[in-house]
Amino acid sequence: MELSIDEIKKPINSDLTAFESTFSQSMKTSVPLLNTIMNYIVKRKGKLVRPMFVLFCSKLHGEINERTYRGASLIELLHTATLVHDDVVDGSDMRRGFFSINALWKNKIAVLVGDYLLAKGLLLSIDNDDFDLLKIVSESVKKMSEGELLQLEKARRLDITEEIYYDIITKKTASLIASCCAIGAAAANADSITIEKMRLFGEHTGIAFQIKDDLFDYGDNNVGKPTGLDIKEKKMTLPLIHALNQSDSSERKHIIYLIKNKNTNKKKVAEVLQFVKEKGGFEYAQQQMIDHKNKALSILQEMPDNESRASLEALLEFVILRKK
Repeated sequence: MELSIDEIKKPINSDLTAFESTFSQSMKTSVPLLNTIMNYIVKRKGKLVRPMFVLFCSKLHGEINERTYRGASLIELLHTATLVHDDVVDGSDMRRGFFSINALWKNKIAVLVGDYLLAKGLLLSIDNDDFDLLKIVSESVKKMSEGELLQLEKARRLDITEEIYYDIITKKTASLIASCCAIGAAAANADSITIEKMRLFGEHTGIAFQIKDDLFDYGDNNVGKPTGLDIKEKKMTLPLIHALNQSDSSERKHIIYLIKNKNTNKKKVAEVLQFVKEKGGFEYAQQQMIDHKNKALSILQEMPDNESRASLEALLEFVILRKK
């Protein structure tokens, strides 16, 4: 049975409140403009899925402690910094249904705010000698940047293979969830082998999460009508890559031509969506998502059998059954 995110987080509600207090404290500044922007960021945060992974992974291997809260805050600071910078790069005016920082305060201020958040994250770790946690997150931010650049490079030619696709999403999406899980274990003083296993659990979870995002574009009984948004944005997702691999060269050329040149034409986008479904791209991606979920689950089953393991299993289930 699928649980809602509110039901999953119940066992750590008080810990999440303590984390939010640590996070809000880490955002404080004496510069009035920055303070206004930091308050805006704190108020529009999402479902807290990343801090939940940190807290549950800490509780799985010991107790939630001050290092756990700092680790979760570090993740949120550095992740928020990358999102602020991403919105500038993409020219996005909205983020999670709210105006983006660059839409409200322009690009120059948004870039500086991103830099400030990065610096705050670094100092939070350095001031508390959390060098092991900082190393985990810094590795993740490096991979996220590589993934973004690799995607930009490949998007120009639309020549992404399945291997390159996995390289991009492992770096761009999965590395952050992987670092949440590794940080949670490290904060509870787990050994290096366990920390690496938790990192891999997070990586497979993150890959399943991204494939689920890809599937939203094609619609199903749970999601509703297909949107074709990824096609309009010329994004090469797993269902499309698989469908192209099942095609002859003339079919492939035709579909790539449509994505490159007719991606604003509703009829042509619908033709691409239909092509992907006919070639089994949707079912293939769905199976790949389930495979990665099962790999994550098998790692989790090696861990202590306690309440937090059950919560992580529910969180993993939520990732692939969510409706948005």
